[in-house]
Amino acid sequence: MLSKTQVKYIQSLFHKKFRDEHGRFIVEGPKMVSEALLHAPKDIEQIYALSSWITEMNVSTIPITEVPAFEMEKISSLSTASPALAILRKPVQQRPASVNGITLVLDTIQDPGNLGTIIRTAEWFGVQQIICSEGTADCYNPKVIQSTMGSIFRMPVFYEDIMEWVGQCKDIPVLATSLDGEPMKPGRPGRDLVVVIGNESAGIRPALQAMATQRWLIPRHGEAESLNAAVATGIMLYALTT
Repeated sequence: MLSKTQVKYIQSLFHKKFRDEHGRFIVEGPKMVSEALLHAPKDIEQIYALSSWITEMNVSTIPITEVPAFEMEKISSLSTASPALAILRKPVQQRPASVNGITLVLDTIQDPGNLGTIIRTAEWFGVQQIICSEGTADCYNPKVIQSTMGSIFRMPVFYEDIMEWVGQCKDIPVLATSLDGEPMKPGRPGRDLVVVIGNESAGIRPALQAMATQRWLIPRHGEAESLNAAVATGIMLYALTT
């Protein structure tokens, strides 16, 4: 049985304030816990799981607490409680690497599902790293984690003052999405490149747009007013890597 203190602690990690305070985050579901075991085993502090999952996985090197189904429901954020949940230590925030290939810069992406999908898409297209503005959703939000489908363990994500960071990218092309830009085209304007994606409703802030060396418009053929930020990211990265 889990104590009330344990349940309260686990539930607290669904909130950014306590993730930052404790330096921990939660991963849920067989797929995501398996990804954590494969790519970040040293960061796993504790696993809570049903006996059936424990028997199937046969993990012996990481602390595991067997939990009955009704208690998994108490500590899960999912509509249907998963058979396994892990608490991981958050990696210590490092400094971004110098641009080598494509670096993705996100200007205040607020929807956790969008951010998670962007992280997953970035890994698919071989993006080097992602730089997020301070107003971007927390990459350790449970909804973000779920949407990455494991990419969170492999794609470097940093939080920076993106105006300052982009300003330091001397002699490196900065490509921004823009409704006032030129129609996008396959290929990219340089081997090393910064790609800026804007907020879901407000787009890229004007001061950051002004720092772009090139602006691309994704051509519209229908009547939709705008594209989902994650979809726009996928289209841009496909064009840049084709």
